[in-house]
Amino acid sequence: MIGHFLIRDLGVIDEAEVEFSPGLTAVTGETGAGKTMVVSGLGLLLGQRADPGLVRRGARRAVVEATLGVDPPIARTVAELGGETEDGEVICSRQVLASHRSRSSVGGAQVTAGQLGRLTASTLTIHGQSDQIRLTSPDHQLDVLDRAAGSRMADLLEAHRDLWRRHREVAEHLTRLSTGEHDRSLQIEVLRRRIAEVDAVDPQPGEDRELIEEMRRLQRGQDTRAALARADRSLNGTETESGMDPGAVSLLDQARRELDSLADLDEFCATLARTARGLGYDLAELASEVASQADRASADPARIEQVNGRLAAIQALVRTRATTLERLLSETTADRRELAQLDGGGADLSALEEQLAQLTGRLETSAATISALRSTTAARLAHDVAPEFAALAMPRASLEFRLSDAPMGPRGTDQVTIMLAANPGAAPAPLARAASGGELSRVRLALEVVLAATETAQTFVFDEVDAGVGGAVGIEIGRRLAQLADRHQVIVVTHLPQVAAFADRQLVVTKASDGRITRSGVHQVSGPDRLSELARMMTGMADSELAVEHARELIGLAAQQRGDDSD
Repeated sequence: MIGHFLIRDLGVIDEAEVEFSPGLTAVTGETGAGKTMVVSGLGLLLGQRADPGLVRRGARRAVVEATLGVDPPIARTVAELGGETEDGEVICSRQVLASHRSRSSVGGAQVTAGQLGRLTASTLTIHGQSDQIRLTSPDHQLDVLDRAAGSRMADLLEAHRDLWRRHREVAEHLTRLSTGEHDRSLQIEVLRRRIAEVDAVDPQPGEDRELIEEMRRLQRGQDTRAALARADRSLNGTETESGMDPGAVSLLDQARRELDSLADLDEFCATLARTARGLGYDLAELASEVASQADRASADPARIEQVNGRLAAIQALVRTRATTLERLLSETTADRRELAQLDGGGADLSALEEQLAQLTGRLETSAATISALRSTTAARLAHDVAPEFAALAMPRASLEFRLSDAPMGPRGTDQVTIMLAANPGAAPAPLARAASGGELSRVRLALEVVLAATETAQTFVFDEVDAGVGGAVGIEIGRRLAQLADRHQVIVVTHLPQVAAFADRQLVVTKASDGRITRSGVHQVSGPDRLSELARMMTGMADSELAVEHARELIGLAAQQRGDDSD
């Protein structure tokens, strides 16, 4: 769940801070005020492309930051990235620079935009117009069906992908062995050279990080010893070729003797001499402690040189392969395995062919099991979504998940086409052709309500889910979003008062202009202010008494319907 959310210098938004809470939050505002910047900001946290055009004019960078609630698996991922969580939350941020670059962080650790997106995608989903269009793609339709099949499908697909990977490895190895002895010898030579380069250095997992940390410790020790030595010389002096170069102790003692010679002649000088004598005791004690500490401070130049040399050798090897140490070690393990297979001499092709045949059989069985589960899930999902269609003013529409054969792949042998029949007797047609923009929005929402009913809590963001609809349909969309918010955090950017009336909280994006620069901000409205905003959404007039009364009636209707749903 998203808690605190900050936007700075993004589009027309100068700076805005909001606190998202559980339940349904509606984001409203006049056209052009910058409502979509809220969605754009969340999209940046999902790793979407950083467009420098999003940076506010005159600003150097745009910043979005959010506090996300995390469960133990996500917390472990944050720790693996080097970040920190606190009280079950992590701070994620993204900066878009006007210089066509972006920076991302998770829990204080710098990460790539892809790493940030993979982390946030496990708890945050944005449904915008582009996602509705994406719903018409076969791959995304297959995602919807597999998601509906739940954890059972997730386990089957994971096992199937593992079989697919092993099948391809054996098939590729068999192909390589079949290319001829000359090619095999050449591969062996290349593999042996690659392995020898690594063996010559013999890096261990994580050794580069350990060496860097040790070097830092050694350098700190060296710096400490040098500082103590300088302090010792300043206090106790140092011996040079021409004699002793006095330090602070000797110089102070010399000053004290000069003052002592005047003590009998001048009482004030006698006082100064006594002061110098007291300072001398303290300075002598300090000089003794510094000298003792300087003797104890250790610095091992030989170890520094050894660590430097070892680290340089590992880094040179990694740099040559253009990889990381972890990937290098993994690739070397694969090289050793392949070399062991190639070193088998004439290569037992019949054994590999038998292994490939066994994997092919297991792959086909796995694909058949997946197809069977998809078939039953398709029928169930089509049945479950029908009541949602009825509530969304599509009472006569029906949905069908039509399965067809596809070449064997990591997801099985199925292709899915969502077919929509908008009216009884109408021939079902692919969703891309059969649904208008408004119908596509409602299909997306109906599916999301059904799918989310059995899933763990997360955050859904809907942008333009009410595109092309209004009136009673808008009320039903608001009602469905409110039902979804009983289990999940839901944020909806809407222009319909019928939808906004169902929200637990309403945020308004407002804009102001001085004639040269337009600035927008976000604030929560409640009570009379919320009634005025709903009135503006209905009639364009926030101070219309009739519109305000209508807004009050609309909120009452939404509250009543939400109460009826919970009974």
